[in-house]
Amino acid sequence: MQIVLVSGLSGSGKSIAIAVLEDIGFYCVDNLPLAMLPALVEQLTADGHTRIAIAIDARSGASFAQLPQIADTLREQGSDLRIVFLEAKTLSLVKRFSETRRRHPLSSDSVSLQEAIQLEREMLADIAPLGSRIDTSDLSPSALRLWIKELIGQDRSRITLLFESFGFKHGIPLDADMVFDVRCLPNPHYVPELRPLTGRDQPIRDYLEASPDAMALLADIRAFVENWLPCFIRDHRAYLTVAIGCTGGQHRSVYFAETLAAAFREREQVLVRHRELS
Repeated sequence: MQIVLVSGLSGSGKSIAIAVLEDIGFYCVDNLPLAMLPALVEQLTADGHTRIAIAIDARSGASFAQLPQIADTLREQGSDLRIVFLEAKTLSLVKRFSETRRRHPLSSDSVSLQEAIQLEREMLADIAPLGSRIDTSDLSPSALRLWIKELIGQDRSRITLLFESFGFKHGIPLDADMVFDVRCLPNPHYVPELRPLTGRDQPIRDYLEASPDAMALLADIRAFVENWLPCFIRDHRAYLTVAIGCTGGQHRSVYFAETLAAAFREREQVLVRHRELS
């Protein structure tokens, strides 16, 4: 049985994630009380289902404390269980609730929207580290759909090394495990013919590879990840997100993410994300 638990903050995209999983063949259940999960798995297994996706949120309340034990039990029984945790910055969530005119499940006459978001963030704080985190603050729905499909396609028995580029002027990704700053390097943005390009284009690669500082920093980041990756593997981590940031997230960080991914791809399970290009 392949089981995906989708959790996270209200308004962060859980409905989109569940819709994607349903489209690729998962039997989906929304807002199931965690205590009922083992019984549901048993029933659906008996009915011949092999892929289940379940959305769980703050409405599950105190039952969240049971999640680690339930997850361990299901894995011991042979299930391939993974957790996807979606989150977003408070300002992004406020904007989404304002645009959709939806009510936050924890808000009330005495609890404002921002207070409800903070309360939910605190309630879910112990859940986020259990799975793969995705910061949806600046993601389009189509980009989130693609990222969900990529995650589910990974081999759960091996760690997934994820390189993510971003722009510091848009904030640091909430899902980053390691963050590296490459803003000290020469910026192609100030070369008129290079400005419209991205770090995926050969002229940008040539520009950065001509910089000794860029090559030295690239080697240092690669060595740091290589040295510490075994520690994360021993800790039974399913995912490790390495975020590389420049000013706008278009040139230097994209080049670094692509180049590091290529360097590790021969021996590790690797994904690449470019937040600002998405």
